[in-house]
Amino acid sequence: MFDTLNAKLSSGGRLTDDEFRALEAQADLHRLGMLADSVRRMKHPERVVTYVVDRNINYTNICVSACKFCAFYTLPETGEGFLIGRDELKQKIDETLALGGTQILLQGGLHPDLTMDYYEDLVAFITSCGIAVHGFSPPEIHHFSEVSRCSTEEVLIRLRRAGLDSMPGGGAEILSDRVRGLVAPKKCSADEWLAVMEQAHNMGMRTTATMMFGHIETVEERLEHLRRLRELQDRTGGFTAFIPWPFQQDNTALSNEQTSFRTSGWEYLRMLALSRIYLDNFDNIQASWVTQGPKIAQLSLFFGANDFGSTMIEENVVAAAGVSFRLSGKEIETLVSDAGFTPQQRLMDYRPVQ
Repeated sequence: MFDTLNAKLSSGGRLTDDEFRALEAQADLHRLGMLADSVRRMKHPERVVTYVVDRNINYTNICVSACKFCAFYTLPETGEGFLIGRDELKQKIDETLALGGTQILLQGGLHPDLTMDYYEDLVAFITSCGIAVHGFSPPEIHHFSEVSRCSTEEVLIRLRRAGLDSMPGGGAEILSDRVRGLVAPKKCSADEWLAVMEQAHNMGMRTTATMMFGHIETVEERLEHLRRLRELQDRTGGFTAFIPWPFQQDNTALSNEQTSFRTSGWEYLRMLALSRIYLDNFDNIQASWVTQGPKIAQLSLFFGANDFGSTMIEENVVAAAGVSFRLSGKEIETLVSDAGFTPQQRLMDYRPVQ
């Protein structure tokens, strides 16, 4: 099976769903890594590994979604939430620019009271500071449309006019409504997530795509997630990268249900490799050092990843679940170089920073 699939992929063939199932069930880690690395080298023969310098700013932790996998949110009625002020925001942006940052990753909770005027002003303010805005996941866009009583398309148009450059792929979790109904029943559906992304792509916006795995989903639902992303990418070509990362359970409602969800580095590398092999129309696969740490992320470069992600000058959501790694741009470059690759700082759309 392995030799047959290797020959098929080497000639530009596409992995079928049944072939994915067979690989997932039968291939050992070594064979998966070899196959994923072969696909990666076909797409990126120059052996360059990219990374971006940015800061993840959460404008609020007040959220009505109450997802079972999240340790960051607070409900409005607790009185313990925050909404970022302009002085603090400006300070964070100035620090990011001083460190060579090129964008702000802007995300927040689903606040029940904020209107489109707030989000437009927020984007316009950040843009006026001289930095790009990579902001708002599809669940946020969907929530804005409900609160403001307008279509998601109108939300995207208004944010684009305010200066929104691109969108992160957060809130995808697993694109299966069975899973979403159990872990995030108040969040947009899988179809709605994909529809927002398709609208953004059709407007010329580039976005990323994510998958949070290792909780209640089945292998078949992971495949469903990847299939739906691949189908959308076939239609639009708007995704710049795919980022799979394992669920972090500490301090979440899922961990309080007396069930252990611990994804090992071995399991993470298998899923990463399978993603690279299956998602033939995604040029870039990103390592998740934020959840896995620097050494597993370094290994990821031999299991299909060609991008080290962000320096994450600031990260709050994963940290709230008890995982906190920090890497500077220089540390990322050292890890990449030590693995035998050439590091290159990039922009969101993968153009190199000169």
